Amino acid sequence: MNPVMMLATARRVLDQLRHDPRSIALILVVPALLLTAVYFLFENETLPPGVPRTFDRVGLMMLAIFPFVVMFLVTSITMLRERTSGTLERLLTTPIHKADLLFGYAVAFSIMAALQSLVATAVAYWIFDLDIKGSPALVVMIAVINAVLGVALGLLCSAFARTEFQAVQFMPVVVVPQILLCGLFVARDRMNEVLESISNVLPLTFSVDALQEIAANAEATDRLWLDTGIMLAIVLGVLVLASLTLRRQTA
Repeated sequence: MNPVMMLATARRVLDQLRHDPRSIALILVVPALLLTAVYFLFENETLPPGVPRTFDRVGLMMLAIFPFVVMFLVTSITMLRERTSGTLERLLTTPIHKADLLFGYAVAFSIMAALQSLVATAVAYWIFDLDIKGSPALVVMIAVINAVLGVALGLLCSAFARTEFQAVQFMPVVVVPQILLCGLFVARDRMNEVLESISNVLPLTFSVDALQEIAANAEATDRLWLDTGIMLAIVLGVLVLASLTLRRQTA
């Protein structure tokens, strides 16, 4: 892999995004607006003294889920446009390696994912007073990794779509099951054995587990670092798999 080629690809993608205000708004603004909606859903709840707010639990999980969903959509559609416009075809005729190209896209979208996570986390803490035991820096770290996971899965799924509509159709296949089974709605140990087994290997499950560790502990735990390491390994594995699916459309 050539770092110069990879960074050149990343710069090109970032320059394209800079001239696309709708994508920037989707990445940076929409997650914060959705988080605002979640806050007002629970604004009028009445709790006994000392009982944590529902928003402190649900809002924390949304800091991982919203970036994951948004980056999956933006990345898959943007990559598909590169394919259908012929840009990807032309790039693959140059000496650039497929891994340089794919990881360049990943770097560019990961930078946007980091900005997105910083904005959403700042809104959660400074505007809505998110109250958990762990450090905000750890929350940002998990949110960024989760957004990058969305980037990696978006790059992979874009290889199997022919239109933007088909790219969106991967949402109920790749994203929705993870949201339903990650432990947000029902504790995983209360699921039936089949669903629990599936949940145990889904990437988003490790994100939720990591955030729950942060919420419950003032200091980073071994379990947190284990979940983080697994998430990073999954991201790398998905990016490598995506690079294998990257091919020219013509001989």
